[in-house]
Amino acid sequence: MGGDGGDGESTTETSGSDDEATATDTDGTATSGSGDSGGLASEVEMICPWASGGGTDRTARQLASLAEEQSDSSFFVSNVTGGSGSAGFRRAANAEPDGSTVGVLTVEVCTISHLDISDISPDSFKAVMQYNFDPASLTVHEDEPYDTIEGFVEHVQDSDERVQISNSGIGAIWHLSAARFAQAAGISDQVNHIGYDGGAPATTAVVNGEVDATTASAAEVAPQVEDGPLKVLGVMGEEPVNIFPDTPTFQDAGYDIIVGAWRGLGVPADTPDDAVAALHETYQSVYESDAFQEFMSNNGFGLVYRSPDEFDQFMNQQYGEFENLISNLDLEA
Repeated sequence: MGGDGGDGESTTETSGSDDEATATDTDGTATSGSGDSGGLASEVEMICPWASGGGTDRTARQLASLAEEQSDSSFFVSNVTGGSGSAGFRRAANAEPDGSTVGVLTVEVCTISHLDISDISPDSFKAVMQYNFDPASLTVHEDEPYDTIEGFVEHVQDSDERVQISNSGIGAIWHLSAARFAQAAGISDQVNHIGYDGGAPATTAVVNGEVDATTASAAEVAPQVEDGPLKVLGVMGEEPVNIFPDTPTFQDAGYDIIVGAWRGLGVPADTPDDAVAALHETYQSVYESDAFQEFMSNNGFGLVYRSPDEFDQFMNQQYGEFENLISNLDLEA
């Protein structure tokens, strides 16, 4: 199964075992032990479930760097990869619930249990904050005669052959996004989902005419859209994305679809509320800083803030929606 779909990263595990984890500790050597630093542990380890260099890793490191500047605590990032994100999630969920370990949560925490990869779910964590959402986009070649979502649906309905939609890996978020759209539009039986090793090759497949469309993130297709030869018909978010402000949402076209890659922070489920509050206060301050806002904007990452209660509600809603979708797709890990 593909992972970290918003980055096009290829850190994947075909096995459902969390024991195949690879851990890499970076950003300096931290001292051991935890203490009180304005309610924060003296050191905070952030566990990233995806490989170094990808979008989740880069945003986590930015959060850690700025959090360290704004507190007396030490923040560092460990990459724990494997099992479609489940190895890192499990390491974070099973850590000591004292506020010294924070998991960097991605959309896969709401999908992997439904794919029989792991029993990890939103219930494994207490939410701290969501800081990102990158909606899926429906992108086609600029030579296609239609320019709207409705036009694409009509094209699929009128086609004598199944329309091919590429994604970053079967079971990964961009595949699930396309499947959700096809389901809502009533065209599931007229679409083939073609998995590639990441969002970048999935986008290249549209450029080369291997497939009819892709549902990668807007940031991933942006270079090919800005310079040609692709065009974005719509995005699956609540509002247009900054890099394509004139591109409509699927809701504008009458489809109640909010699907995409997202990132947030969580701690072991038994972590005391005061520790969660201290972490949230620090990370919220980082989120609101000019430095973090500029970093996210300059790198094409969508900014979305949700408080602990809001993020918890959002994850549980996503978990239920993906349960229904995946059961209908009859996917296997």
